[in-house]
Amino acid sequence: MLDPVDVDIADSDFLKNQCDGYESSDSEIDSYCMAYAVKNRLFGRQKPLHVVLGGGLCADIILWRNKQISVYVCMAATTTWILFEKLGYHFLTFVCHATMILMVTLFLWSNLASYINIFLRTASDIPEITVPKDLFMSTAVCLTSAYNCVLRTFGHVAFGKDTRAFLSAVAVLWVLSIVGRWYSFLSFLYGAFWISMTVPLLYECLEDTVDSFAEKAQIEIKKQYAVLDEMVLQNLKKKVMSYKSSKQQ
Repeated sequence: MLDPVDVDIADSDFLKNQCDGYESSDSEIDSYCMAYAVKNRLFGRQKPLHVVLGGGLCADIILWRNKQISVYVCMAATTTWILFEKLGYHFLTFVCHATMILMVTLFLWSNLASYINIFLRTASDIPEITVPKDLFMSTAVCLTSAYNCVLRTFGHVAFGKDTRAFLSAVAVLWVLSIVGRWYSFLSFLYGAFWISMTVPLLYECLEDTVDSFAEKAQIEIKKQYAVLDEMVLQNLKKKVMSYKSSKQQ
């Protein structure tokens, strides 16, 4: 049966009624997801938010379905940011200090174990980690595919095949360059982490309201882009074409 955790809270009842007492395959789940998405979702989304985020533990952490692990992740990120950004702790120094503390703890534990009857694994008993070769191959294939996809997207935008995407990319990079002046890279990553941990959760709670507002905003942006294209971009193209034709003559 389809686990309601794999769908949005607002849409779980619908899919649960559709799948009640029925074994569903992946294709059937996709068809149900397409069936329930009768509204215009943000960015043309046709699947529940949990499924879009990849499902599984990662989506559970981002959407706070597993609150205990989400809290641990936030605490670890905050501790790391405080150590390296606020306290000025260097990464190499941190690794050396942590290794020294671990070695001293194990040394004292191993030497005192015979006196206080504490069971301790010896060095030979420490299990070795074995990573299958297929994991490295699949990871390399995924990274190569993602790299090629980024290059294709960059080429498609940079060569002017999509003017709207080109303007959007320039605007985003310009905003990021301004933000980069205000914060260090670690602070930027920490802020991005908290955005990823809060925005999806808020969006899930206010999904219908956000989607309705986004649809109206998208319509308005298309209108403004049409005006910009008619008054500026088309005139620039005409001037460029006329300049090329006069130069050839």
